[in-house]
Amino acid sequence: MTDQVVKERKLTIARAMAEATAQAMRADETVFVMGEDIGAMGGVYGNTRGLYDEFGGERVRDTPISETAFIGAAVGAASDGMRPIVELMFVDFFGVCFDAIYNMMAKNTYFSGGKVKVPMVLMTSTGGGYSDGGQHSQCVHATFAHLPGMKVVAPSNAYDAKGMMTAAIRDDNPVVFMFHKALQGMGWLGTEKGAIVHVPEEEYEVPLGKAAIAREGTDVTLVGLTSGVHIALKAAKKLEEEGISAEVVDLRSLVPLDRDTVIESVKKTGRLIVIDEDYHSYGMTGEIIATVAEQGVEMKAAPQRVAYPDIPIPFTRPMEQWALPNEDKVINAFKQMKG
Repeated sequence: MTDQVVKERKLTIARAMAEATAQAMRADETVFVMGEDIGAMGGVYGNTRGLYDEFGGERVRDTPISETAFIGAAVGAASDGMRPIVELMFVDFFGVCFDAIYNMMAKNTYFSGGKVKVPMVLMTSTGGGYSDGGQHSQCVHATFAHLPGMKVVAPSNAYDAKGMMTAAIRDDNPVVFMFHKALQGMGWLGTEKGAIVHVPEEEYEVPLGKAAIAREGTDVTLVGLTSGVHIALKAAKKLEEEGISAEVVDLRSLVPLDRDTVIESVKKTGRLIVIDEDYHSYGMTGEIIATVAEQGVEMKAAPQRVAYPDIPIPFTRPMEQWALPNEDKVINAFKQMKG
């Protein structure tokens, strides 16, 4: 008897998200999609490619350019028994519709004493590097994670993206699904090869709120999500050439936050560097460091963070590239550690 060979089926994050959505829509008629250019165009980032042809305009609805209107409509539909998936094309646009997101989507279950569920997914793009300026290039992970009432997830690869999208659609809570432009696999955005991985055809869930060890190591813990994971992996590879063993933790979710996986990793390595393309102050990086400090984990060196400086994102490419996190900044942060 010969061993059966499982053929790898590699997908981009964009295709993985579209496949998860299509499977959910086939299984559940209450699932539908709304947003700008998500119909025949298939979405600017490819997240809804093929859905319009299969399900039509009733369940894949192109909307006017009014984020407040269509996110508010999604909240109403979710509260009335539907499971909408709505795309906010750029996370930066949250400023024009934050009342619908935070005073409605996130709070209605609490306001109703748990009687009204709001099972909706708000998917939105993050990240810079394309000279798109300060209104189209932010991550603002911590802005959403700071506010109670909604789950916040951010996958770094296609396998997680499909499983987490499936889990998000099935969840009875509102879920903010943040995807980084550089990881989508869209040619015009460039492609992070590490994000394109094997994805099973069948439906599956990746649990929300559970981190993953992307690389095992013993000398330093590197914590990140989305683009930060790939920066950490590249830094770990360079550090290995110098005899340093780096462990990489992919948070995958900010809310719920898997603090235990981070703590156990730092207990093993004794050193911590946190990487995020969100702003330096008051962000995820500080939260992770505070978590480890509050648990009294014995450390060999003061923790470090590599994040975006506290400035509006520059339009000019040299300035933006200077500000973005990268593997060299992670390596420099490690070299600054004492002990």
